[in-house]
Amino acid sequence: MKRKINWVNIINKFVLFSLILSLLSVVYILIFAPTRENSGEPFQRIKSDYVLIMLQCILGIFAMALPKILKNKTNVIIPSNMMLLYAIFLYCAIYLGEVKYFYYHIPHWDTILHTFSGFMLGALGFSFILILNKTERIPVALSPSFIAVFAFCFSVSLGALWEIYEFAADGILATNMQKFAAESAVPFVGRAALADTMKDLIVDTLGALVMSILGYISLKYKKGWVEALTLKFKSKKEKQEIE
Repeated sequence: MKRKINWVNIINKFVLFSLILSLLSVVYILIFAPTRENSGEPFQRIKSDYVLIMLQCILGIFAMALPKILKNKTNVIIPSNMMLLYAIFLYCAIYLGEVKYFYYHIPHWDTILHTFSGFMLGALGFSFILILNKTERIPVALSPSFIAVFAFCFSVSLGALWEIYEFAADGILATNMQKFAAESAVPFVGRAALADTMKDLIVDTLGALVMSILGYISLKYKKGWVEALTLKFKSKKEKQEIE
């Protein structure tokens, strides 16, 4: 019998390998990178640029390992559709965005990813509330509208926390995660310096709103869309079968 190719597993390994390889190369380059920009080479990468890439690669590697840790240590079931979107997002955000500088060279790259992240975080919000809604210990009956509002607020809150993380990293490590400066390291002034952060929060909100509306329709009319993207816990019966 022909064995079915597990494309999700292949893509996960490819993304993880890309991040590990990038981390190793960045650490090597960081050792020899200049601390300050040379006026004769206005677009030269300096240590703070590589510190940012290194930090993002480390977070990406941990993020890629996290689903497997949850699977082995808990009863969480991650749908293949969600895992595939998760891996693609990390690859686009970290490897293409930071390592290959798509954030600077591809118009609206950051905006697209933040919109997508709002959508995915909304799905995660649906996961938590649906798990609570179906728990055997504390059975509750939450309406589709309440679940959708919770998922929306959850997603927007995490988006705001991410902006706080970027602000803290820029202040402590002298990076440019919030894109308050151009690629040439020239800082923006006034309203322009706020544009990236506010745009990120706005598109995060829009992505969360779209997911919440779709999730509401899915739950209200039993379409099954949101269930295909949400985390689940193994039931007692499933755990007994595995044991």
